[in-house]
Amino acid sequence: MRILAGLIEADNGELKIKNGIKISYLEQTPPQDNDKNLFDIVADGLGNIGAMLSQYQHLIIGGKLNKAAELQNKIDQLDGWRHLHKIEAILQRFTLNPENTLSNLSGGWRRRVMLARALIQEPNILLLDEPTNHMDITAILDLEKMLKDFHGTLILISHDRSFVAGIVNKVFDLDRGNLNIFECGYNEYIKRKENLLNSEELANKRFDKKLAQEEVWIRQGIKARRTRNEGRVRSLQEMRASFINRRQKQSNIKIHSVAEDEKRASKLVFEIKNICYKIDNLELIKKFSVLILKGEKIGIIGGNGTGKSTFIKLLIDELKPDSGTIRRSKTIKLAYFDQMRENLDPNIKAMDFVSGGREHIDIGGKSKHIIGYLRQFLFTGKQSMAPIRMFSGGEKNRLMLAKILSQPANLLILDEPTNDLDVETLELLEEMLMSYTGTLILISHDRTF
Repeated sequence: MRILAGLIEADNGELKIKNGIKISYLEQTPPQDNDKNLFDIVADGLGNIGAMLSQYQHLIIGGKLNKAAELQNKIDQLDGWRHLHKIEAILQRFTLNPENTLSNLSGGWRRRVMLARALIQEPNILLLDEPTNHMDITAILDLEKMLKDFHGTLILISHDRSFVAGIVNKVFDLDRGNLNIFECGYNEYIKRKENLLNSEELANKRFDKKLAQEEVWIRQGIKARRTRNEGRVRSLQEMRASFINRRQKQSNIKIHSVAEDEKRASKLVFEIKNICYKIDNLELIKKFSVLILKGEKIGIIGGNGTGKSTFIKLLIDELKPDSGTIRRSKTIKLAYFDQMRENLDPNIKAMDFVSGGREHIDIGGKSKHIIGYLRQFLFTGKQSMAPIRMFSGGEKNRLMLAKILSQPANLLILDEPTNDLDVETLELLEEMLMSYTGTLILISHDRTF
């Protein structure tokens, strides 16, 4: 996608873009903190005329009216005022306050700002890399509607299955080094892909049977070396290479519940009575009471900024309620996934992050080599030894899950674990969570999940 956007060049081959084609690109990672206001960031998408409109706004606010008048003439000559209306309209459409600064916004809101900046350019081709990450369900539905109305070509990377199913009419499937193009929507693609995988499995079984027969033949043929069929030997060598290079689909991973005396484990995990919590004057939680029992799987759904993560931090005693009480079971063993990936040191090796520097880790009472364990999460031996800074967002998420799911826990709290995760890992995580016997509290905006 970054090659298509012109941000990096391919090592070889050609990329031809028709004259006059305008390409807009929304990157996977929202921009870092900056103190620009939202009007300026969106206007930025219009290039030179956008910069003039931003400057004009600042001169008017700063009371520099003579300079503003000079700039006004230039904007008049360029017929720039229609662009001002476009900026105002798109800010309104995304419910963005033009005076707000980017550093004050959550991840979901930052993506809305960058999307507005991409769309203001009225591109022929819109490239979106994981546009729904950190967005709440209302914002995702709103974006879905907007993209259905978009008249240009849309190229979209997303692991949000409901979102993709609602929009696309063609799927590019990149699987184990091969790119296949399916001329259909997402739901039909799922059916066709399953048929392909079944055929692949049958073909692999036939191949393995023939390889086993050829291996028997070569061992017998050693005695009659002179009469051996060299073509058949070369063919066997190719089959061996093909078998070695065959990339397997990933295996299943189990979450390791704490093995404990069932009678000793408390039935009551949390008893919450009349808790209240405010941030400044914003009342997030008001006189809320609930019992959370052992083995319950609770999903927390709500808009960005409504206090879902805050509620979890109150539960695990990272924050204190303003009033009311939270009683916790003494037998809780917690594994907590934090959506902000705050615990990731970019310079530490992946394997050391998961194992705490040990070569073997204890998984469900059995010792397992760390590289073998990380293979279950699709990391090669080379990746396991690489520093975390080399990893993509999805790989970092997978690494966090590998660490969390290696810990024995009877309470699992996952705050938006699905961001950046590929569909295979998502489905794997779903299966694991369904078979998990402990208590689960989950925040997610992924409707299918």
